[in-house]
Amino acid sequence: MFFLYQILLSFLLTISPLIIIIRILRGKEDIIRFKEKFCLFSQKKIQGKIIWFHGSSVGEIMSIIPIVNKLNNDKSVNQILITSSTLSSSKIIKKYKFKKVVHQFFPIDHIFFTKIFLNYWRPHVAFFLESEIWPCMFKEINKKKIPLILLNARITKKTFLRWQKLKNFSSYIFGNINIAYPQNQESRGYLKKLGVKKINTIGNLKFIDNKKDNFDKKLKSQFKKYKICVAASTHEYEELFAAKTHILLKKKYKDLITVLIPRHVHRVSEIKNDLSDLGLRTLSHSENKKNLKNVDIYIVDTFGDSKKFYQLATTVFVGGSIFWRGGHNPLEPARYGAKILHGPHIKNFTEIYKMLSLLKISRRIKTPKQFANQVTFVKDMKKVSKIKKLGESIFKKTLKELNKSINHETKKTQILGL
Repeated sequence: MFFLYQILLSFLLTISPLIIIIRILRGKEDIIRFKEKFCLFSQKKIQGKIIWFHGSSVGEIMSIIPIVNKLNNDKSVNQILITSSTLSSSKIIKKYKFKKVVHQFFPIDHIFFTKIFLNYWRPHVAFFLESEIWPCMFKEINKKKIPLILLNARITKKTFLRWQKLKNFSSYIFGNINIAYPQNQESRGYLKKLGVKKINTIGNLKFIDNKKDNFDKKLKSQFKKYKICVAASTHEYEELFAAKTHILLKKKYKDLITVLIPRHVHRVSEIKNDLSDLGLRTLSHSENKKNLKNVDIYIVDTFGDSKKFYQLATTVFVGGSIFWRGGHNPLEPARYGAKILHGPHIKNFTEIYKMLSLLKISRRIKTPKQFANQVTFVKDMKKVSKIKKLGESIFKKTLKELNKSINHETKKTQILGL
């Protein structure tokens, strides 16, 4: 099976130039840095202990920012390598300006490129996040005896059933993992069945608060005269869903501005056209205009600015939940005291939403009318204290476990200062 996997990848390599060109034209690929995926590195490694984190996109990368911040201030760590697969995630890392961090795009999972990658970077330990399972890379990591940890592991039933169809192959791949830390009990069960030998549950990293974010006083001053409602991580048609809600609310609240934070910013032109057809006036965040008079919809078309608006928000609709995408992480806006609204499709965050529902922080909606009826303009910070305490507990446990992996299970210097 591994041989067939390599043949398939070899075929894809022959048409990769066409794929890259299409992705560049769609704004999904960096016109220069795409070469990193072919192991033409743009950053240099330094001598010493290199800690490697890999996450697919923005959500995974954001979940490790507090951990990276801790490692960035530790003298015994010389370099932190972060890899990801999307352009948006690379821009997020750049915003934080960590001194020891270098970002590279994850290489194509072909035996040729994985060998080049590992021979160059030679990481001390490799942390792969959530559902990032790469057969060739895992095989080569194991060969080089680099500890491989699956952090905040997430395996859905659908993913599990796919791997189960290739039982021998999946057992070999998952057997390369030294230890997995599942984010929920469902994932724990699936990981065990897939052949992961050592599993330890410490909680979902997405509960951890990122204390590095600063409050944006200028933004608060800009919006202080207005009531705002936020629709975040929206996909196609969900912007129209939010826009129709805005029209309903505007009848009652003349000073209302709806803030849209689309999941994919390359869709902004398309979104603006759709909203214009509804007679709504839009303004993009990147335009840097202070005057918000006559603005209906304020579109956040920049990377890494979502939390600035969550700090202002009293109600946030979290997208990817109306049309079968499984939802996105509601914890970020919930930490700032916002009421969370979501559609019926939240399978990606079932356990988190269950907790938020018990705390009466979240509500399910299906129509713009229900959305409008559930909007509040008052924050409730008392309800988020439990989220904060849980996050702090998970953070401490995570650092303790990472210490073991980074130090190869030795009981010598605790590099994370525990």
